[in-house]
Amino acid sequence: MATHLQPGDSLRERYTIIGLIGAGGMGTVYLADDNRLEGRRCAIKEIRLQPDLNDEVTQRVRQQFRKEASTLARLDHPGLPKVSDFFSIEARDYLVMDFVPGKNLLDISADARRESRFLKEETVLEWANQLCDTLTYLHTRRPPVLHRDIKPANIKLTPDGFLKLVDFGLVKPLDPNDPNTLTGLQGAGSLPYAPLEQYVDHLGHTDARSDLYALGATVYHLLTNETPASAQERFIVPESLRPPHQINPRVPVEISRAVLAAMAPHPKERPASVALWKQMLNSYAATRPIRPDERLAQPNPENWASALRQNWLLAAIAVILSAAALWVTFGQ
Repeated sequence: MATHLQPGDSLRERYTIIGLIGAGGMGTVYLADDNRLEGRRCAIKEIRLQPDLNDEVTQRVRQQFRKEASTLARLDHPGLPKVSDFFSIEARDYLVMDFVPGKNLLDISADARRESRFLKEETVLEWANQLCDTLTYLHTRRPPVLHRDIKPANIKLTPDGFLKLVDFGLVKPLDPNDPNTLTGLQGAGSLPYAPLEQYVDHLGHTDARSDLYALGATVYHLLTNETPASAQERFIVPESLRPPHQINPRVPVEISRAVLAAMAPHPKERPASVALWKQMLNSYAATRPIRPDERLAQPNPENWASALRQNWLLAAIAVILSAAALWVTFGQ
């Protein structure tokens, strides 16, 4: 097979490749037409197996792929693209899911940086709430599912204003001795957004708090327009991660602290769940003082009373003229 599928290529006589969406270490994502459902376009993720695997290992990997893909196909949440099909051809596995239109948050943040502006704090917090709901859904499945590669580039803002985690990938057992936990097959994740424990995953320390770290790092990026210092860099130089409010003065200190809490180096130092972290954000947002630029002009009774006292003569004349106008209009 060619390195990449080409426009016009067909898979299973159902999916016609339109073009390449993206490619990475774990595989390639294509845009395709679903010939069985007229008008439907989908994203197809192609996962390449390592060529040096023997037949026994290849068969075991394929069995795991089918198990993982069927788990993804059962997920149903507005923050996730729906997985509709999966299959294998030669040394490659394929996962078919909804194509999500829109720009990813990395591009949106980059646009703001080029224009020398920050994204609105309220907008970022609304996005954080949406992502918290999506991750809470994943983490409360039976078995629980982790994403493991949350970052701005993997989150799309759809034309109707909702966020979707678009590069969900596959799932695999978190611990070979514990088949009740599944985690996204994304390697070690993306360096600036992945916690340290994700790089020693074989020790069994990855859990929902690992996704929380990546979510906190993502929110950090969106509030500051800067890629956060990696966990490895922070291990060597702890002060390399500046608090968000020191970069963007419009970020309240409380929000800055919440973001840093999600990005605590040790999992035990982070909130126990994404749901609890969401409560931290919302408890501040609910009591946040209104800034002067957000305050709408409202009538002040004391100001009205003071104005009437200072201009009583003009007010009296206005009342007399109004009464005269009514008499002229209706008195005759």
